[in-house]
Parts: sequence; C-alpha cells; structure tokens
Amino acid sequence: MATQDTRAILLTHTYPQQGFRLLELTPELDALLSSADAPVLELKSPSNALAKAVPDVSGQEYVNLCTPTKTYRIRQVQSSNSLHLLRPSAGRISRADIKVVEEEAGESGALNLPDDSVSAIAKCGSTLELHTPPDGFSAVPFLEKSLRLYDRRSEDVDEDVMMEESDAIEDMGATGMQKVREQICADVPVSAEQCEQGWVDICAFVDAKSGLTGWRPSARMRLNVWKRILDGTILQGIDLEKQFLVEDLWKSVLDDDESEPFPRGLLEAVVRKLCTADERPALPDAIKWASLERVECSSWVGETYLAVTAPTASSAIGRSEFLQAWKDCLPESWRGEASLSKLQNGVYQSPDPTTIFFVEPSQRQQVAKAAAGSAAAAKAKPTRNWHELLKTQKRH
Repeated sequence: MATQDTRAILLTHTYPQQGFRLLELTPELDALLSSADAPVLELKSPSNALAKAVPDVSGQEYVNLCTPTKTYRIRQVQSSNSLHLLRPSAGRISRADIKVVEEEAGESGALNLPDDSVSAIAKCGSTLELHTPPDGFSAVPFLEKSLRLYDRRSEDVDEDVMMEESDAIEDMGATGMQKVREQICADVPVSAEQCEQGWVDICAFVDAKSGLTGWRPSARMRLNVWKRILDGTILQGIDLEKQFLVEDLWKSVLDDDESEPFPRGLLEAVVRKLCTADERPALPDAIKWASLERVECSSWVGETYLAVTAPTASSAIGRSEFLQAWKDCLPESWRGEASLSKLQNGVYQSPDPTTIFFVEPSQRQQVAKAAAGSAAAAKAKPTRNWHELLKTQKRH
C-alpha cells in the first residue's frame, strides 16, 4: 500500500479483459504438482448416459479433478470481494485501455507509462475449490451401469465368432484386456487407482468369447463360482490359505468332459478379489499364484450368499438358517468364521429379531442415516410442561 514516503504505482485496466478461472489447491495436491515427477492430472466427468444412470446427489453437472490415485470434486465458490489479476505494463498502452491518467498521449495515441506500472487483465468474482465428500468417491456405481450383467453362460453365441474373438484376444494378450478396461473407465469420473479398485471389488472381467465385452457377475454367479472352487479344492487337495497355482484351480473346476462351466476370466476375477492383498498383481498382469485370506474370504462368502437368498425385506431369511448355510459354503477349518459379527457394517438389516436380509451397497448410507436418526429420536426426552422448561432456562 502506498504511503506518504513511497511513490504511487499507476494501475491501468485493460479492455477487453481475459478469461481466467482461479483454482485453490489443497496442500497435498500442491506438493504433488511441485514434486520432481509430477503426474498428469485429468478432468473427468461421466458421459450423458452415465450421468443419467448414476445421478449426482447435488442434481447438477460436475467435473472431477483426478490424480493417478485420488479424486477431487471441483466446486465454484462465489466471493463478495472480487480478485483482480495483474501483470506489469509494457510501458506503452492504448488510450482505450485507460480512463484517467496524469500524462497526455503523444501523437501515436499511446500513453507513456513508467516501467513499474501494472495492468488489471482479469476480474474474478468466484474461485474454484477442490472438495472431497466424507464418503469419498467410488467407481462401483458407474461400473455397475457400464458393464453387462453376467448371470449365466450365453447359449446363442456364434461358435465361429467365439473362436475368432478368442484368437484375437490371445494375440492382444494383457494389453488388449487393459485397452478394454481403459475404454470402460474413460467415462468413470474417478482416478485410475480407484477405478481399478472398483473393478476388483465387483469381480469384473473381460470375456473374449462375447466380443471383448466387460462383464460384472451377478451374486448368483459369484456364489456359483465359489462353490465350484470349494468342490475343486476338496477333490484336488488344494489348501486355499497356502500358495497355489491358479491354473491348477481352474483345472479343478472344469466339468468331467473338460468343458468350461464359466469363463476363466470370471474365476480369475474372483480369485483376485479374495487373494491376499500382498499377492494381488496389478490388473494388466495375469494372476498366476494366489492364496486366500480366511477372514475376508469368509465374510465375502456370507455376504454373497445373503445377497442371493435374501435380496429384499420380503425374502428375509432366518438367522440360524443363514448361519448354517453360510458354514456349509466354507472349508471345514473355516466354519468358525461364520458369524454375523464378521459381516461388514450395513450389509444386512433385521425386519424382526429372528430374520435378516441383504442391503445393497448403494442403500447402506441411507439406511445408516435413518438408523442414526431413529436412535437419536429414541434417546430424546419428551418435552416437559412449559413451566418446567422455564425453570430449566433460569438455572442456565
């Protein structure tokens, strides 16, 4: 700010002004961009079809800023104090760009300005900020709408086309599979790492025999795959908690005539989901060796069985019946893991003390909020008489 002891700085206002949007960076993102190996950032928004299929809670169009591992929602924030972007003047400026100056223009119609003058080139009445909701971002809702549902093996696929497509994907290898996933994830407005995690969570896979299509198996198919795995390990003597070859596991689930009960990609997707995290390779890489984590795997089996047998409140299943069936779906040494306490929060609800039913992931947040509201209302004391309320206020 100028004082009596300093010379004033001449400020000019250019016309027309340039268009700028100011983005406020988080300290974490600022450090990432300032690093020696700063990554490429992406601005991602869902396609029109996906935006309609997975509506945003705000009901507005949106754009997300994505790093390779994290996602931020870009929000516009209005400000009562406008921000002016300045730059040093070039020393000469057109009369049209300035209203009042103490100097007169020369014959050229330009004003001679001191070297330390500045020009306002843009006025910003709002800024953009980065926001991360408490529940974070998930690719699962978008992938569920983008991928086709695999519930049973298609019976009407042309065998010649299946062979051609199979040969094509073999030539493409892991790179071809990755390209298919990248195409599917291009419109999913989350980071690449979060999209990969969502892909693994829903056991998605790419099948060459159906036209290099991305699929998401139904709960019934996931349970069917698991039962085949369980039967195969018993027959072949495979210990799921110790490293085993996925190729051996695949051979153990084949039918007696060596026919495939489901695509191999589906089995590998289930194994990738359930294997120990330290042994889980990146998606472009094939999974050759694996061992399953007992607790996580047992919980997944119970959740999947509940989704198949009791998907709604009207189809609720008895607790004891569910626990017994859950135990029967586990290896003998794992049966003790079948306990309701081992299921994740929000996976089930109880319409009465003896039955339970499955709650879809998309509904769990709403159910949790409703339960919290009911609990708070139950704890609230009934309103007392007006004279008692007045007494309470006087004490304060």
